[in-house]
Amino acid sequence: MEQYFTLNEDLKQMLESSKDSAKLDAMKRIVGMIAKGKNASELFPAVVKNVASKNIEIKKLVYVYLMRYAEEQQDLALLSISTFQRALKDPNQLIRASALRVLSSIRVPIIVPIMMLAIKEASSDLSPYVRKNAAHAIQKLYSLDPEQKEMLIEVIEKLLKDRSTLVAGSVVMAFEEVCPDRIDLIHKNYRKLCNLLVDVEEWGQVVIIHMLTRYARTQFVSPWKDDEVVEEYSENNFYESDEEQKEKDRKVKNTYTMDPDHRLLLRNTKPLLQSRNAAVVMAVAQLYWHLAPKSEAGIVSKSLVRLLRSNREVQYIVLQNIATMSIQRKGMFEPYLKSFYVRSTDPTMIKTLKLEVLTNLANEANISTLLREFQTYVKSQDKQFAAATIQAIGRCATNIAEVTDTCLNGLVCLLSNRDEIVVAESVVVIKKLLQTQPAHHGEIIKHMAKLLDNITVPVARASILWLIGEYCERVPKIAPDVLRKTAKSFTNEDDLVKLQILNLGAKLYLTNSKQTKLLTQYVLNLGKYDQSYDIRDRTRFIRQLIVPNEKSGALSKYAKKIFLAQKPAPLLESPFKDRDHFQLGTLSHTLNSRATGYLELSDWPEVASDPSVRNVDVAESAKEWTGILGKTKKEKPTEKFYSESEEEEDESASTSASESESGSESEKEDKEEGSSDESSGSSSSSEESSDSESDSKEITGKKASRAADESDTEDIKKKAKGISRKRSTSRSSDTESTSSEESSSDSKSESDSKSDSGSGKSRSATCSKKEEKPVQGRKAPNKQDVFLLDLDDFCPVTTSVAVPTAAVLSPSLTADLEGLSLSNSSVIDVTTGVSVPTKTHELLHRMSGKGLAAHYHFSRQPGTFGDRMVSVQVTVTNTTDQKIEDIHVGEKKLPPGMRMHEFNPIECLKPAGSITVSMGIDFCDSTQTASFQLCTKDDRFNVNIQPPVGELLLPVTMSEKDFKKEQACLPALYLLSKPR
Repeated sequence: MEQYFTLNEDLKQMLESSKDSAKLDAMKRIVGMIAKGKNASELFPAVVKNVASKNIEIKKLVYVYLMRYAEEQQDLALLSISTFQRALKDPNQLIRASALRVLSSIRVPIIVPIMMLAIKEASSDLSPYVRKNAAHAIQKLYSLDPEQKEMLIEVIEKLLKDRSTLVAGSVVMAFEEVCPDRIDLIHKNYRKLCNLLVDVEEWGQVVIIHMLTRYARTQFVSPWKDDEVVEEYSENNFYESDEEQKEKDRKVKNTYTMDPDHRLLLRNTKPLLQSRNAAVVMAVAQLYWHLAPKSEAGIVSKSLVRLLRSNREVQYIVLQNIATMSIQRKGMFEPYLKSFYVRSTDPTMIKTLKLEVLTNLANEANISTLLREFQTYVKSQDKQFAAATIQAIGRCATNIAEVTDTCLNGLVCLLSNRDEIVVAESVVVIKKLLQTQPAHHGEIIKHMAKLLDNITVPVARASILWLIGEYCERVPKIAPDVLRKTAKSFTNEDDLVKLQILNLGAKLYLTNSKQTKLLTQYVLNLGKYDQSYDIRDRTRFIRQLIVPNEKSGALSKYAKKIFLAQKPAPLLESPFKDRDHFQLGTLSHTLNSRATGYLELSDWPEVASDPSVRNVDVAESAKEWTGILGKTKKEKPTEKFYSESEEEEDESASTSASESESGSESEKEDKEEGSSDESSGSSSSSEESSDSESDSKEITGKKASRAADESDTEDIKKKAKGISRKRSTSRSSDTESTSSEESSSDSKSESDSKSDSGSGKSRSATCSKKEEKPVQGRKAPNKQDVFLLDLDDFCPVTTSVAVPTAAVLSPSLTADLEGLSLSNSSVIDVTTGVSVPTKTHELLHRMSGKGLAAHYHFSRQPGTFGDRMVSVQVTVTNTTDQKIEDIHVGEKKLPPGMRMHEFNPIECLKPAGSITVSMGIDFCDSTQTASFQLCTKDDRFNVNIQPPVGELLLPVTMSEKDFKKEQACLPALYLLSKPR
């Protein structure tokens, strides 16, 4: 105790130190104590003082500690609540998320409004990690104050629309906790959840699958009715009337057709059967069991059998579910019969469950194999398992008539076993089997009567006595002698055996009173003075019933009917027979009892719900994402961009362009529904490039300018559909002087100025045309978002260099840059190399890199490593006092299609030395992250490079006068992007 006190004092002093290194070391040791299960609550005051530390690492560990002890030390935690509120605005997403987690861990009703406000703000956070923690906080707030349910449902509804895979699982869990009955919230998000399911983390996949299982049972009709109709039709009577035949034909014509949304769920969950997580596989298995047609449910069996190679806890749950499935659908697991054979290393609970499955799968074809297997199990040293095997043999004998006699003879042979438990269980099972066919097995009853002297287990002795008493008329010579023997040992018998001796005496008194009258009275006198009141009561009852006297009632007349009535044979059933009413994979199914929080599966509806409720309005989806970024765009009436005379002249050219593009539009439109903002952004930039292709042809002075202008009109009408068809065609070298850095933000204004000079329209009319684009385009708000990203990401161009020759540009860049059309008065150069103020990004911090620091910037030069490579300059610095050797690129984790050209390894970097190297990355025209390892001789560090949208483009230079002229035609964009 003294040592522990000294340790805590030492930690307190370190936490009060002025050095961050001492505080960080102390916090690491404290978190280590918590991980080991030690109590560190005494350090709460010292730790909470550091909650406002400026060191990010210390602050993270302090929040980890506070999440553990905030609920226990509520008063002290409340003192720091203002710090938590400030941390909710911290630029670091981890700090914001941790602050929200700590705030929701302080279970004090007085701060409920603060928590509610924090959750609402966090639900709109740009970081998906913070939004995920907001979903976690919803459940905590609901358990603290259920009256906030309506406000929390609003937040849940908002988060359900989130497209991030990080958020999906958490918000569905919050939905299940707060409002599981609000199925209407799922309608619009159903298809999105199905499509995101594969990419969600494993914990989230389990939650979403269980929720979608419940949802599907309320929205779709049963897929099992089809099987019933087909079966009925197949059992066709040869001589049935024509009318009956027509009715059956009509039934078959109206066979079940699966809803496309129902099929979408089954199709998207099927790949998860290959998951490494047993819970995910089990969740998909229960979904197929409850939702899939019976003919398709069999695909889960192989995955479930694979889980039997896991640890014993997983095996136990999986085998319980297989046992339930195998009762109703034996065919699913029959091919894997050998997988359920018991191993000597299996624990008893696993052995028993495997035995249960084997018994369920038994049929005429495999029963001989199973019985040989069971013979081995009976000899097991595990007595509980051996007894269970004997019960399984009895069930097989009951279910399969062909082997009843064989099983019965085998059980009789087991009666001579040396093990009393095996003999006792055999007697009990034989008793149950004999009740089904008592007339044919008199010899077995005689054999069991002979064993009575040797069997000592009370249950077995009681079973033999019951059999002899029940069928005493079939063994008239043996039964009285058995009663004589048991009367001698009556006082030494177990209570269970005494009760059966009394019953035997009563039955013999009624059927053979000459031989047993005195013997029965003797037994009744012994029972009258027995120590057990159960025996005394039974004796008193039997005496009044079978020995009539003056006090006897009317029941004595019916004594024979009462004692010798025909009794129904017992049914040997599986203990898992009645578990199918619980959802598979749930705690309630495992316990065979309704657990707290269990949500029952509803019955299939007779009529499916309207599938249109799951349709998502595209305009609404675009508006939703625009709202998240806080940007809106006004729509104005549409106006014709060209005069009627021009449209008539160029009708033929526009027709061919529109026909060639219409095929890809519908395909692209479908793909865009589930795409992210990044894919929308990349498609928008490609549209901008294709938009501006016809513009550059006016500069070259070709005769085909009219046709190109008309195709430009077609492109304008098809905004946000990503038509990149023209990118692959080769162009002439005189059009390669276009830049793609500003093509995504300025191509609209360029076409404006051309139209202004070519057709003589006023600038105001041109600007109104620009407002028309969002009306005709499908995702105009997303497109504007990309514009703002472009303007924010790039620094202004300062100087230009000479225009390069055509040989310098790659064919792909040539196609991208060819058709930018600008005003005739503009002097604009597309350059391959410009001197611009570069923005440097941190690749590896010196603390994380153990003294090795790395920064990178985009050189904005043509790729020297390949046509599609983006050139990246990496500056590596050694901040230590020792040299660092062998700096190179290690393992690369790149998305499909992305390529990387590594820089040459740096053999040695001296202390305080710095070196710049070049590498090339093909980002595939997307803003996906390129992840790789930066390695030294001794260490490996995971680093990421993510390009801003515009770094994938070449810059454009123009005079200030031309820039202002073009800028003036985009008032909405100008106002939003103008520096404040």
